[in-house]
Amino acid sequence: MGPLIRSTLLVKFTETAKRVGVDAADMFRHVGADLQCLGTPELLVPERWLAGMLDATERRTGFVSVGLAMAETWRMADNGPLALLLQHQPTLRHALGHYESYRHLRSETVTFRLFEFGELAVIRLELETERALPGRQPVELTLGSLMSLLRWCLGPAWKPREVRFTHAAPRELDVHARVFGCPVEFGCDFDCIVLKQADLDHPNPHGDVRLARFAKELLDYQPHGMRALTTLAVQRNLKVLLPKGRCSIAEVASQLGTSARTLQRRLEHERTEFSAVTNDVRRSLASLYLSDARYPVSQVATLLGFSEPSAFSRWFGAQFGQSPREWRAGAVVS
Repeated sequence: MGPLIRSTLLVKFTETAKRVGVDAADMFRHVGADLQCLGTPELLVPERWLAGMLDATERRTGFVSVGLAMAETWRMADNGPLALLLQHQPTLRHALGHYESYRHLRSETVTFRLFEFGELAVIRLELETERALPGRQPVELTLGSLMSLLRWCLGPAWKPREVRFTHAAPRELDVHARVFGCPVEFGCDFDCIVLKQADLDHPNPHGDVRLARFAKELLDYQPHGMRALTTLAVQRNLKVLLPKGRCSIAEVASQLGTSARTLQRRLEHERTEFSAVTNDVRRSLASLYLSDARYPVSQVATLLGFSEPSAFSRWFGAQFGQSPREWRAGAVVS
């Protein structure tokens, strides 16, 4: 199925489709999407549906900023149940922390990482998709929609210092100027929004600590079906942290803005545990990497978070009943 997103994004696409003159229902059929999901904005649907519709719309209309046009209409309420918690945080720094802590309620694909350098701060986007490159449309949609949160906390007239994209500049930049209102650079090393560090701790005029506490209690008391998204969030973080050798439950919990004990308790609600999720992720990645001859076994061991190839080989043998090299040889023959 690939990475999942909230079906709210498909609802927003239908609004933009009308503006740019394409038939939304035709686009849904083009990518094999289910039109019924439009009536339930909190469903989890494949990210490739949205990416395919955005790319197809650009090809049919010649409009190069479809994703950013969607972002232009994004409002805090479009964040769903998470919106109540976000809009009542005391500062942008707090809001961004919760935005990441509850990202399993937003999308499997989107991760924002905050870096601070002197007087500047950088909100860096990492977009995980089935494609080698996420594509211009999803990246611009994601950074553009983040602006609704930033301006909620910092005021409607607020502007970033700079926005940077890894992709090449499109032919037209009118929508970029409206959405961001600041210099936009292309062909950069990563996708990000640059702002003043002081903006992170500027008091949010909408903040209400009592409502924020109430919203958090509601989000934490999810029906079982929604709580199952915690496992998805752990899986996604492990894929990022394993190659860095940072695969402990404490490391993953930190990325989710919670404690190891709380994370383990949430996983127990889903009838699993951290070690089992880690094992499943490693099994999946091991098969993926060993199927590609470009990855030496020693490198696969590192990518899966093992400090020594021998430790990886012992684990692999216990999981698959043969050595990594034997498994690879069998995969090549078949």
